[in-house]
Amino acid sequence: MRNLLRPLLMAAALLSTAPLAAQDSTVVVLVRHAEKAAVEPGNNDPPLSEAGAARAAALREALHGMHLDAVIATERQRTQATARPAAEAHGLAPEIVSLRHGPAHVDSVAAAVRRHAGHTVLVAGHSNTVPAIVHALGGPRLPDLCEAEYANLFVLVLKPGAEPRLERRSYGVPDPPRADVCPAHP
Repeated sequence: MRNLLRPLLMAAALLSTAPLAAQDSTVVVLVRHAEKAAVEPGNNDPPLSEAGAARAAALREALHGMHLDAVIATERQRTQATARPAAEAHGLAPEIVSLRHGPAHVDSVAAAVRRHAGHTVLVAGHSNTVPAIVHALGGPRLPDLCEAEYANLFVLVLKPGAEPRLERRSYGVPDPPRADVCPAHP
């Protein structure tokens, strides 16, 4: 896992040590919330499962050595719990962006990221919002993540005057085989 993230961490270390005036790139690290506990009827805000808590700790480790300037999550406890270990390791409290349906949420997250231009931001979102946020920030259009996909870590580098650069990485325990094949919805 660390070998997969080594180039990312080296780039982040360079960015984090650059003087603020010289750091014109915004680095956005996006993850879907970690594995959630079984959903009880009527509860649309389940906590993380044990596997999810382990993945949140793995995210902290994957970002070790990277200087985070901001953390953004939704009001759902699973996004906050996913981001919390990394946020606490950097002395940050997550900024909460309301999970509104449709483009309003995505636009609000993109605006929050833009307020941190020239810095490094962690965004913990959902299977259908992470790809939309990547696109709203100028990255490519990606399909929604499948229900079993949790190991994805997207790094979007935004540099003024250049095309956004997206790297798709993974962290924590790998997803099961074919997790990226979504079942057809009736």
